[in-house]
Amino acid sequence: MADAYIIDSVRTARGKRKGSFALMHPVDVAAAPLQALGERNPKIDVREIEDVVYGCVTQIGEQGTDIARAAVLTAGWPIDVSGVSLNRFCGSGQQACNFAAQAIMSGTFDLVVGGGVEHMTRVPMGADMGPLSEKLTELYPDLIPQGLSAEMIAEKWDMSREELDRFAFESQMKAKTAWDENRFKKSIIPVKVPTEGGGNKIFDRDEHMRPTSTLEGLGKLQPSFKPDGRMTAGNSSGIVDGAAAVLIASESYVKEHGLKPRARFVSMSVVGTDPVIMLTGPIPSTQKALKKAGLKPGDIDLYEINEAFAPVPLITIREVGIDPSRVNVNGGAIALGHPLGATGAMLLGTLVDELERTDKRYGLATMCIGFGRGIATIIERV
Repeated sequence: MADAYIIDSVRTARGKRKGSFALMHPVDVAAAPLQALGERNPKIDVREIEDVVYGCVTQIGEQGTDIARAAVLTAGWPIDVSGVSLNRFCGSGQQACNFAAQAIMSGTFDLVVGGGVEHMTRVPMGADMGPLSEKLTELYPDLIPQGLSAEMIAEKWDMSREELDRFAFESQMKAKTAWDENRFKKSIIPVKVPTEGGGNKIFDRDEHMRPTSTLEGLGKLQPSFKPDGRMTAGNSSGIVDGAAAVLIASESYVKEHGLKPRARFVSMSVVGTDPVIMLTGPIPSTQKALKKAGLKPGDIDLYEINEAFAPVPLITIREVGIDPSRVNVNGGAIALGHPLGATGAMLLGTLVDELERTDKRYGLATMCIGFGRGIATIIERV
């Protein structure tokens, strides 16, 4: 099977809910990374991009018009470039990149963009939901919201509120260090956003972060999902807006155009898990991706385990046998936020940047997904 290479990866800063992206249409947010990819890679004729695959979870309203194709047109790219949107819930952006890579690995395409977008301010999470099928609820009468699933995990794995809050605090501190040291500078693109009163400003810094967080302050937050629960707004992922795009090419295209690839796709996996407890998918998806690659947990230099809720990375670390010092070294979604359809693509970009910064070889990104699923991708710096 052919190799698929990451040529470039870009993302917007994550805008907090009702923050810097509030007055910007989701399609315009989605178009920003595409424009940046074209500008940053002059050796590539964007007309040769054979597809743009974008993840987007809440595909309704302003995000309901095949936002990938709308973004291509809004970016000013030639009409020849196609686009398709997909929804694998929180794994959408990562799945988009995996599908793009698979198209290249199969020999079908030579140049594809994978990525994603979610504008959770203008298109609220759940806005596309209707009543569940009666047949589904007969088969699974105990289906519950994800927050309660996180509570189930915390109880099953006997995680204390203090342990969860400590993980959240560390995420905030690691994100602060990452920004203080400009570790995201390779990927972050400045975006001109509209402001109240008809003006504009440049937005280029994640704004959900709370770098002044303390363990004491986190401990005072009230439970979010049940009165005596352990999950709070402080140890759960932030609701934010943002977009990301990853440029992926075949080996033949790389050689023909004199490109310098940054990483290659090694293996990928998706799995289904119990749809009630729901969020344990990163455990088997990580194990499956490692097995496919012929690697062990210790062979992976850096892990990005999406912090949908603090228990998710914690149980993955425990059950897979991962060195915690290799996980989410620049913070995660608790600090930075989780723009549902874009996060997976953002994680891959973060891995590439950090592998280069630290001169490491292998990185693995994994995410939990609603209705009980997991996704994982292993990349190798080249």
